[in-house]
Amino acid sequence: MISKLAEKELAINLRRQGLSYREILQQVPVAKSSLGLWLKSVSLSKPQITRLTQKRLEAARRGGLAKRLQRLRVQEQVQKDARLEVSNIDLRDLWLMGTMLYWAEGSKAKSYSPSVGLQFSNSDPRMINIFVKWCIKCLQVPLERIGFSIYVHETYRDDKKRFRQYWSDQIGLPLNRFDKIYFKKSALRTNRRNLGRSYNGQIYAKVHQSTNLNRRVDAWINEIYNRCGVV
Repeated sequence: MISKLAEKELAINLRRQGLSYREILQQVPVAKSSLGLWLKSVSLSKPQITRLTQKRLEAARRGGLAKRLQRLRVQEQVQKDARLEVSNIDLRDLWLMGTMLYWAEGSKAKSYSPSVGLQFSNSDPRMINIFVKWCIKCLQVPLERIGFSIYVHETYRDDKKRFRQYWSDQIGLPLNRFDKIYFKKSALRTNRRNLGRSYNGQIYAKVHQSTNLNRRVDAWINEIYNRCGVV
């Protein structure tokens, strides 16, 4: 059995060769605190310090990658379990979802402007598609009565073709349904992340001749609140 003195000498010798604490502990199985006491006076050359720094960076990258892969595995499992929680969606479910979406994002009549039709705006194509399906299936609105306008920042004025193609693909309608493009003059915030190719503007969907429909939906919203919104 190797003596403590021999272990100490071996550890010092390995350190002088530029080995890390982890590498030394693989050959000298002692407490890390003991190793720290033995090696605190051992100096390293610049190349040795560079090597150890590089190894620490590589270890940190490997650790970061392992954590990221673990997060992705957890996320995948959570999403898989969540999908199983969603059963078949019937017309009643769609009616309620669409009404809630409209409550959150749709245009409402005001006392000073009571004649407002159904208008819904969002930058998420999934929400736009739900709104369109809700109009057709639950409100019995023909698709031809729904108009679409694209709103983008004026700095993207030269990208009109890309925006039209994007929304045509996302909603599954011909390009000529997206001819109306309006440019917002507000300045872009520097902390925005959806810039460049990740920016696709916002869609305004409007149901023509729908003032009474809007009033009907408003009544639905009020009744839903009266029945379950008050604690």
